[in-house]
Amino acid sequence: MTAETPRLELATPALRFPHVLTRGTVAKAITEVAVKPMPVRMRYPDGTVVGAGGPDSPVLEVVRPRAMFRRLEAHPKIGLGEAYMAGDWRVADGTDLARALAPFAARMGELVPKPLLSLRGLVDRAIPRAQRNTLEGSRSNISAHYDLSNDLFAAFLDPSMSYSSALFDPTRPVAEQDLLEAQVRKVEAILDAADVREGSRVLEIGTGWGELSIRAAARGATVTSVTLSAEQRDLALQRIAAAGYTDRVRVLLQDYRETTGEYDAIVSVEMIEAVGEEYWETYFRQIDALLAPGGVVAVQAILMEHHRLLATKGSFGWIQKYIFPGGLIPSLQAIRDVTRESTTLRVERVHGFGADYAETLRRWRESFNAQWPDIQRYGFDETFRRMWEFYLAYCEAGFATGYLDVAQIRFSRRDTA
Repeated sequence: MTAETPRLELATPALRFPHVLTRGTVAKAITEVAVKPMPVRMRYPDGTVVGAGGPDSPVLEVVRPRAMFRRLEAHPKIGLGEAYMAGDWRVADGTDLARALAPFAARMGELVPKPLLSLRGLVDRAIPRAQRNTLEGSRSNISAHYDLSNDLFAAFLDPSMSYSSALFDPTRPVAEQDLLEAQVRKVEAILDAADVREGSRVLEIGTGWGELSIRAAARGATVTSVTLSAEQRDLALQRIAAAGYTDRVRVLLQDYRETTGEYDAIVSVEMIEAVGEEYWETYFRQIDALLAPGGVVAVQAILMEHHRLLATKGSFGWIQKYIFPGGLIPSLQAIRDVTRESTTLRVERVHGFGADYAETLRRWRESFNAQWPDIQRYGFDETFRRMWEFYLAYCEAGFATGYLDVAQIRFSRRDTA
C-alpha cells in the first residue's frame, strides 16, 4: 500500500504583521549573527561567506536567499526545514547534512541573541488542537507517519524492521557491527530489563513491525501487543506467523488506554514520545493498573534535558508539523515526577546510549538515500525525499551533540507495605 505524500505548504509564505514590512531582512540579520561565530561557512549566490569555518568546515549554500529568509521570518521554528525541503538552501558537494547541522544543535540554546529571547512569544506557534492525543487524535497522528507505507520503511530499515535506536556493543568498534546485530541486542536488552522469561505475560505498547513480540515469544512468553497503525499490524502479523509464534502473540489494533488484562512485564520502545504531556499521567497510570504484583516495566525513551523541555513543550516545530504530529520528547525528570506523583512505579535503572542513536540514524539516512530510486516508485516525490533527508540528519545531529539522548528505563513498584 502507498500512502499519499503529506501535503506540504512550500510556496513562499504570505507574511503577517509584524513581518510584512521587513521581507526577511530581520531574519537575515539574526541568522548572520547566529552563524558568524559558528565553525561553518554559509555561502550566498554572489560568493559572500558568513561564518567562522575554515577550508574543511561544512558549507551551507543559500540558493534563494529571499525565499529562505522570508520563510525563517514567517515561521522561525519551521522555516529552516521548509526552506531545505523547497531547495532554498542545500549543503555543498562534499558536506554531510548532519555534520552541517551539528554545530547548530550543539548551540541550540545560544543561537538567538539573549535580548531577542524575550520576544519568543511573538513567534512561537501553539501546537494545533487537532494534534491533541485524544483517542481519535492519537489514531490520526500515528497513521500520519507509520501508515505511510510498509515498503518505504522496509527500504531503509534492517531486516528486523526495527525503527528505534540500535544498541551497539561498546567493547567492539561500531564500524565492524552490523545494524541488525545491534537492533537484536537492543531488543534483548529491554526484554532482560523487563525480566521477560518462560511463562511471562507480556504487554507491548507500540508493536512496530513485531520484532520484540517475536523475540519475547522465543523466550517462552505470551505476548499481547497493541498498536494504532493498521499498516504495521498487518506486516507484524505476517512476520509473527512466519516465525511460528501465532499461538503465543496477539496483536491488537487498539489504544493503550483501551487495553485490559494483567501482565508480568510491560515493555514499550519509543512510544512515549507519541503520548503527549497532557496524557503522560494517563499513560503511566494505565501501565500501573495493568502490571501484576511483582511485575516490571521497561520503557525505551528519547529524552531531552528538563530545562529544554520546559522551554519548548508549548510551541509547534518542524518535526511536529511534518514528521510526528502530536509528538513531544520527555525529560527523565518529567518521567520521574509523573510516576512518583501519580503511580506506584519508580525508576529503578536508566541506561543511556544516545551516541548509538546518532549511528543508527546515520545508517538509516545512508540506506534511505541509496534506496531512493526504489522508494520513489511508491509515489513519493523529491520534496518528500528532502523532507526525510532533513529529518534523519536533524535527529542525528541532535543525538551526536548530546542535545538528545535515548535510554532504556526500568521501573518497579515501590514497597507499599
